[in-house]
Amino acid sequence: MEKEEERLRRELAAVYRLVAHFRLTDLIFTHISLRLPGPDHHFLINPYGLLFEEITASNLVKIGLDGRPVEATRHRVNPAGFVIHGAVHAARPDAHCVLHTHSRAGCAVAAQERGLLPLNQISLEFYDRVGYHDYEGVALNLAEQERLVADLTDHPALILRNHGLLTVGATAAQAFLRMYYLDKACEIQLAAQAGGAALTVPPPDVCEYAARQLTGEGEADSDYTDDDAYDLAWAALLRLVERVAPDYAD
Repeated sequence: MEKEEERLRRELAAVYRLVAHFRLTDLIFTHISLRLPGPDHHFLINPYGLLFEEITASNLVKIGLDGRPVEATRHRVNPAGFVIHGAVHAARPDAHCVLHTHSRAGCAVAAQERGLLPLNQISLEFYDRVGYHDYEGVALNLAEQERLVADLTDHPALILRNHGLLTVGATAAQAFLRMYYLDKACEIQLAAQAGGAALTVPPPDVCEYAARQLTGEGEADSDYTDDDAYDLAWAALLRLVERVAPDYAD
């Protein structure tokens, strides 16, 4: 169990550094949480007050479902920051990692009435696979949790209207890759809309077919498969972290 926790700490620290590297941060705000194995419902989260570029495997804080530390630590934790994460973890056993951002593109699309549009192959990964949660103010109230998880349902991503983006994953790597492409889809949408011309959208059956290809749900319908694409991408990202932030594993 100790070795597994060490491995998960390194993986989560790498994701924090990648979020910083790709400029998806909001200073010390937003969080990435990761469930630890075992019956105790413990999670890793960032110390409150540190920039994401300062996160290391050893300074991640272990907390319970109430968002409070379960071990002695010199670092602060923002319990309110776990209101959203704790709700998703409690409701979704498959959501081992929950990643939340306030990126410029994500917040912009979260302010649009129609939300994420199927304008590009990248956005089609999320076609009919993203939930929407209406803004209720700063997420400091536990009463909001039930509504939030009802809006997420079994989707891999949630757009928090007038707020930001959220992705979940079976691993920190999966949650990050989903966020990377969800945010990129938002960037592409804003760029397309800024062009001023009428936008083209593929027919619904093509959108659904592409979504199944991109999520691995419909590989049997294609002549070729690319089963290890995300594994190769994650390995490349780890090499990037080793180059630009080698202290992440400390």
